[in-house]
Amino acid sequence: MTLTWPKRIGRRLALGFGALVTLMLLALMQAAVPLKLVGEGAERFATQDMQRLLRVQALSLQIEGVGVSFIRLLNAPRDTRVAEYADVDAQNRRIDGIIDALGNDLADAEQQETLRRLVACRAIYADAFIATVDEIEGNNAEAAARALAEQVNPALKAMLVESNALLSRERQLVEDQLANAQSMLGRIVWIMAGASALVVALAAWLGWRTTRSVVKPLARLETGAKDIAAGNYSHLIDTTGLQEVDRVGAALNTMADTVAERERQISRLAFEDALTGLPNRAALLQPDQTTTAHRNTLALLDLARLKVVNETLGYPTGDSLISALAERTNTVVRGAAADGLISPEPVLARLAGGTFAIWFGTLNRHNTQTLLEQLERAISAPVTCGGQQVDMNLVVGFADLGASGMPQTAETLLRNAEIALHAAKRSAQTHAWYSEAQEAARVGHLGLVTDLRAAVAESQLQMWLQPKFSLSTGEAIGAEALVRWQHPVRGFVSPAEFVPFAEQTGHITLVTQWMLQQAVATLARWAAPYPHLSIAVNVSTRDLQDPGFALRVKDMVSASGINPKRLRLEITESGLMEDTRQSIALLHALNEIGLPLSIDDFGTGYSSLAYLQQMPVTELKIDRSFIDKVDASPGTQRLVQAMVDMGHGLGLMVTAEGVETEAERATITSLGCDVMQGYLGSRPLHGKALQDWLDRLPSSDPPQV
Repeated sequence: MTLTWPKRIGRRLALGFGALVTLMLLALMQAAVPLKLVGEGAERFATQDMQRLLRVQALSLQIEGVGVSFIRLLNAPRDTRVAEYADVDAQNRRIDGIIDALGNDLADAEQQETLRRLVACRAIYADAFIATVDEIEGNNAEAAARALAEQVNPALKAMLVESNALLSRERQLVEDQLANAQSMLGRIVWIMAGASALVVALAAWLGWRTTRSVVKPLARLETGAKDIAAGNYSHLIDTTGLQEVDRVGAALNTMADTVAERERQISRLAFEDALTGLPNRAALLQPDQTTTAHRNTLALLDLARLKVVNETLGYPTGDSLISALAERTNTVVRGAAADGLISPEPVLARLAGGTFAIWFGTLNRHNTQTLLEQLERAISAPVTCGGQQVDMNLVVGFADLGASGMPQTAETLLRNAEIALHAAKRSAQTHAWYSEAQEAARVGHLGLVTDLRAAVAESQLQMWLQPKFSLSTGEAIGAEALVRWQHPVRGFVSPAEFVPFAEQTGHITLVTQWMLQQAVATLARWAAPYPHLSIAVNVSTRDLQDPGFALRVKDMVSASGINPKRLRLEITESGLMEDTRQSIALLHALNEIGLPLSIDDFGTGYSSLAYLQQMPVTELKIDRSFIDKVDASPGTQRLVQAMVDMGHGLGLMVTAEGVETEAERATITSLGCDVMQGYLGSRPLHGKALQDWLDRLPSSDPPQV
């Protein structure tokens, strides 16, 4: 007859002790109660404590992440801030959600006190966040950076300190619970060993049997608990045939699966792009990533016109384009790796918006060019989004190890590729390779922009004037103000060098303000000797986006006492079309002051008659590209004639820029232009040359245009 042991520990021990029922029942009760507590504690640990620990871990990650996102927001160009704002706002909401969840879940008094401090730090961060965003939206980069350093970063650091304190305390509580569970298991072993010692006759058999049927499974539970505490979630606890032990083992297995899944979720959130499923910037720039033979080249891809698509067709359409680009690029990259064009295991990552990075290895740049051609063919087919056919175009910046061949980090290659990408955009090319010359030019331009504020304050800038002449009378009617910079170290700096970067950084508003002050002061001096001359000052796109610009100009004109009709403002056609609604409102505000307004470089932008009719302008300036050799080009003459007729039809004075020959002047006169400006009339003048020109002006009535 085979002895079948019961599946309950209590029944096994009762059967073993026989006559010692009372003693063994007490022992069994002492063993069962701790086992039940261990089971309940394990279940609570899996369903509550570990979830709370993961929330606290996620809180720390989110706080660290929002700091990185905030730096990207601070450095992001205006056209990409919407995506950066959405990212920062989403992280702030996740932080608030975790704090709220912890507020309802924390029972430990020390943690509750820490959470109260964290909430206070969160309130300080919220105020600092709003203040910094106000500075960013006010285009005050320096104040925004100062607010970030002095307010946001300390607040985030304080939040991180409190979050880490929560995390440390939570870990301590978890470790204490595991220690208590282990202690209980140890006590059960001693209880069972003591009970066995009371029965001398059965000591050897009962000890062997108990060790085999009870202690060994409990030891496996203990080992499993330690594995979970050490982060080994793949080692599951097998069933033993003991109900109590199996229940605890099942709870520990559930806890291990839950913790492992939460860690996988955290890893995905930290290193995976949610839209495309590709690695994100953090994954690409992990500290241990360096260039090798398998990855020696990085291509930075930027999807052109994504901002326009988002604003015109909506963000879902933009997301569809991004997803399509990710899918097609991934197909091309994997195919190139399979064909041996590039090394195996390339990395394709989405960085932000429509920007992707491909990190791969290749033998030469010819292979890289072939890869680019494959990419361009793959994206040539339009993407259908909600019934709309949308084309995709890429601009690509490449960076590799260069002539040195020395290993570099992925971060260095990415920075170099970004420089090459911007170079390609500036030169209107589809792609460009990074070179040290680009880096030197970039550093030089940044240095110029840094010096520009001092140049304005120290009067290093100069206002040169290029006269404008009536084509009907040949007499001067005014001049256009042109900025020049005489750097104390570099010498003369061309406007083409510093103006574009001043536009990008917002420093151009300082130049505009300085030029207006100089023009107003000059007009005040001309009030008596040259009352018929006007000065035109160029207004940048940044100024058109400033709601307070008109008021500042009004105050400046009023303080000088000049006739506002003598100060003309010139706005480029492309600048007007940047934000037509705000630009038109600003033009009307300037017109109410009495300032005449001109559209500069007409024909190079994308304006329409509908917009021109809404703008209170008085002058249309035809860009010099249409005037150059106009006498020898019948097609250009017909185009200029159409511009002149359109301007006159709208009641505008029409000025031709860049007139350099008598033949060009004769042609534009016959076409009906009213005013000319260019080297034929006069080069830009300054100082004594300007005064000599003024002295030669006839003392007569104001010339008629």
